[in-house]
Formats: sequence, C-alpha cells, structure tokens
Amino acid sequence: MQKVLNGLTQFWNLIKNLPKKFPRFMASVYSVLIGILIGFIVMLIFNPQGAFPGLIKMFAGGLTIGNKGIGDMLLQAAPIILTGTALVITFKSGLFNIGASGQMIVGAYVATYIGVLWHLPSGLHWIVALILGTLAGAVWGAIPGLLKAFRNVNEVVSSIMLNYIGMFLVIYLVKTNIYNASYAKSQDILQTAELPLLSFLFGSSKANIGIFIAIFVAIIIHFIFKYTVLGYELKATGFNPEASRYVGMNSKRNIVVSFILSGSLAGLAGAIQFLVVGTNLGITHTLLPGGFDGISVALLGQLEPIGAVIAGIFLSHIRLGGFYMQVHGFPPQIIEIIVAIIVYTTSISAGISLYLRRRKAKKQINQQKVGDGE
Repeated sequence: MQKVLNGLTQFWNLIKNLPKKFPRFMASVYSVLIGILIGFIVMLIFNPQGAFPGLIKMFAGGLTIGNKGIGDMLLQAAPIILTGTALVITFKSGLFNIGASGQMIVGAYVATYIGVLWHLPSGLHWIVALILGTLAGAVWGAIPGLLKAFRNVNEVVSSIMLNYIGMFLVIYLVKTNIYNASYAKSQDILQTAELPLLSFLFGSSKANIGIFIAIFVAIIIHFIFKYTVLGYELKATGFNPEASRYVGMNSKRNIVVSFILSGSLAGLAGAIQFLVVGTNLGITHTLLPGGFDGISVALLGQLEPIGAVIAGIFLSHIRLGGFYMQVHGFPPQIIEIIVAIIVYTTSISAGISLYLRRRKAKKQINQQKVGDGE
C-alpha cells in the first residue's frame, strides 16, 4: 500500500512540475483544454442530450472505425503538417507568409498536370510530380520574398494578393489543359502518379506515404534551425534585422530564402493532397483551406517544426471526430469553433508569454546597470 501511495505521490509531483519543465508545451495543452471546454458549453446550449456523447465521439476521432479511420486522419494530417511547418519557417524569420494557400494550389496544379498528362514509369511518375509541385510552390513563394527584400513591400499584403492570383490562374489553367467538363473539375491523375498507398496498414483508406514525407520534412527543418548556420541566420534576421546586418548577415537573402523554403513546403503540401486518385482540383472561387490551417498548426505547435507535426495530427484527429459527431445531431462546423478558440487562446498566451519574457529581460538589464553603477 505504501508503494502505491509513493507512486501516486511521484506521479502527482511530475504532473505538478510539468508547467515549469515544459512551459511552452503546457501553454498549448491549456489552450486545447480551454477550447474544448468552451466548445462543450456551446454543445450543451444547442443539444444538451447529445453534448457528452458528441464530446466522446470527438475525442475518439477516426478510432471509432478502426484502421481506416486512423488512415483517413493521417491522410488529412500530412498537408496541414507541411503548411504548418511552412509557416513556422517564416514566423521564425520574423515574417508572415499568409500566402501558403496560393503556393499550395500552384504546387497542386503542377503536380496534377504532370499526373494527368505525363506518362512516366510508376516508380518515377509520382516522384517527378512531387518534386516539380514543390518547385512551383517555391517559385510562387519567392515573389513576396523578393518584393519584401528589395522593395520593402509588406509581405502580408503581397502574399494575400498572390493567393487570389494563384487561385484564378489555376482555375484558368485547369479549364485550359486538364478540364473534365462532365464533372466541372480536373481530370483524374493516372494510377502511376498516385502516391504509394499504405493499404497493408490502413485497409481501404487512401492513406499514403505523404504522412511520412511530412514528418521527415519537419525533422529536416528542425535540424536546419537548430544546428545549421542558415537556421541561425534566419532566426537572427527575424529577431533583429538591423543587428544581423550590422554583424555581416545578408538580411535580404535570408528573407528570400525564408519565403522560398516556406513556399516549397506549401507547394509540396498541395502536391501530396492532390496526388490521390479521386481527389481533383475544382474551379470554384475558393482558396484552399489547408494554407490557413497552417497558421493554426504553427501557433498550436509553439512555432516549432516538431510541434507542427503533433498539432497537425491533433487537428486532423478532432476534425474527423467532428465529422462523426453528426450522428449526435451536431454539424461538423462545431469543430471549427473549438479550433478557433484554441488558436485564439494559444495566440494570447504566446503574446503574454513573450511580453513577460521581455519584461523580465529588461528588468535584469536594469538591475545589471544599477549593479555596475554601484
């Protein structure tokens, strides 16, 4: 009995010390809990009887239908992990790439075009489509980077405009080159261009190797920022452009590189999302939501690539749960309310945390000056 009590005491001490040991991670956890609590209150208001079963269904996500549900969750997670990581790159560089949706759709079009019209061996076709889709996103991402670096054009304005330019351009190109008039969308890609499926793991789900590619890319970006000179310079430029220029860093180059890297990941996300047979580009005047999901994923992941992986999987999981909540009388949009609350809470907590850190640093500097004066 004493051993059990000692074990429970140690467990409680571990839980109690988590906020001190992992403050940024716990900030996201608290934001998630607050979002779910407020979402549950909204569910109680609209449907008291179905609120608790609906909440359980949301937490269960795709697990309710076994391997296929897990596969569907990972299929949806791969693109938003990549767009989240894309946003992390520019956030760390002191920039805001809100044009991930445009970069994503341009990459998606190039990959789809190659998947429909090019005839390549099955082991090569999807690789070529992925690579060229990634390059297309990089080119589209370079535009706001160049405008920011050499003409000081606000990247938020230019990237938003390029979202719509990319959307209308792709609609025109789809209608011109790969249009299926019977269904008012792009033609199906060839079987050889489809990303290899993971049927041996997830049965009839269309889950593919895209999730492994997304995780691998996030790990590479983590390595770049943590262990390379390029990553250090990108962070330094974002933290203080004037100081980085003073010590000899090429801040203009770093701005462009940051946007090229970010755009390439968004283009890769678009390619992965649409290199699936039966997933087609439409011609409606609607931006791809995955580009904006990247903002949520980046913030919830505390602006870390590995955090973006966890946040992307979590977001995909509860969204799938939101879809299955319909059996309890809830529209899937209830999940968007919960996600929005989580993102707002995360943003506020991050802002407060940054303010407190800066205030503490300023206080320490003032104390040092007083100590030197004495």
